[in-house]
Amino acid sequence: MALQQEIIAALGVKPTIDVQQEIRTSVDFLKAYLKKNTFIKSLVLGISGGQDSTLTGKLCQMAITELRQQTGNNDYRFIAVRLPYGVQADEQDCQDAVDFIQPDQLLTVNIKEAVLASERALQAAGVVLSDYIRGNEKARERMKAQYSIAGMHAGVVVGTDHAAEAVTGFFTKYGDGGTDINPIFRLDKGQGKQLLKALGCPEHLYLKHPTADLEDDRPGLQDEVALGVTYAMIDAYLEGQTIAAEAAKTIESWYLKTEHKRRPPITVFDDFWK
Repeated sequence: MALQQEIIAALGVKPTIDVQQEIRTSVDFLKAYLKKNTFIKSLVLGISGGQDSTLTGKLCQMAITELRQQTGNNDYRFIAVRLPYGVQADEQDCQDAVDFIQPDQLLTVNIKEAVLASERALQAAGVVLSDYIRGNEKARERMKAQYSIAGMHAGVVVGTDHAAEAVTGFFTKYGDGGTDINPIFRLDKGQGKQLLKALGCPEHLYLKHPTADLEDDRPGLQDEVALGVTYAMIDAYLEGQTIAAEAAKTIESWYLKTEHKRRPPITVFDDFWK
């Protein structure tokens, strides 16, 4: 099997989608998980103001609302969490995303002091963080806060990982990549846009340039610049199309060198890395 087809099969991407069916698939998936695991009463998700968390948040709220209606159990809750590092540059987008999602509960945890405290502790041990590694500290601190909230609310942490992110490993290991359940895994970036459009999301939230915005020295660095390939190219590749050889090489290089991010911790039984 050619590597492209192997990747498509592993990530479950379809060349075309029925938007309403995919919305229903994600919502029903979340509902089924909570019904099966009756000790879980809440979904917890960090809201960044970007496309992926906006879509995932809306699907979470839809699932929880339907569960309450269908079961009569009002203990089910969706908790949206704002996790700024100081003052976020696109704060208005975050507020617009929250207005669109209408979560049952909104919490704000400013992670800046926690990240700085961690950095000071490392400095005391002689470890001085680079700007890039500090960015990973931010992502992991955000996830740590979400797990604390989930632990106090009988909840699970929801992830925003999708196929275009998964294929490139464009997430922080044990940061935004360390979640319990990922309802939009299988969709590429463009397909996510299709779902948000169908759900009535304000256009500026899914047409904005995606950015992880983790680096202080390069604030708002666009994902496509960091990756060296556009999401349009990644989507076309994942949908089985033939793309420019250099772009395909870049995507496949990301996929191969980030394989460890898509797996549990490596054991003596693993051989993918050899």
